[in-house]
Amino acid sequence: MSLLQKEAPVFSLPDSEGSLVSLSDYRGSRVLLVFYPGDDTPVCTKQLCSYSSGFEEFQGLGVKLLGINMDSVESHKKFKAKYKLPFPLLSDEKGDVCKAYDAKGLLGTKRATYLIDENGKIIFENVVLPMFFKDKEDIIGEIKKIL
Repeated sequence: MSLLQKEAPVFSLPDSEGSLVSLSDYRGSRVLLVFYPGDDTPVCTKQLCSYSSGFEEFQGLGVKLLGINMDSVESHKKFKAKYKLPFPLLSDEKGDVCKAYDAKGLLGTKRATYLIDENGKIIFENVVLPMFFKDKEDIIGEIKKIL
């Protein structure tokens, strides 16, 4: 089910420090939601480290990043610290937000990215098999085409 051009489902989830982060906190900003299967796994680590190395480019485009999966707050804390990830990782242990974004699979979180505009509308989506992902160059290229 495509969410493109639809209102982004709202949510509030704990980050790696246990603080509650709401999508509404980012109203007026562009947000890239990055759903990924698991912390500290080979492909997910490669993906998030790619986005981390492009963090300034994302910021230059006015895009804030939020990583989301069904791992625990503690798992996110360790993963974020280990790789010095500069963006929040949100814990959706019940999978409700993953489900709302069609990012919940039989075995956990699917790999998906959604760009939400300043008004809360989804203007880009990419849902792929767990072993694949768009690296920072691809995602930034897609964002530049849209903006």
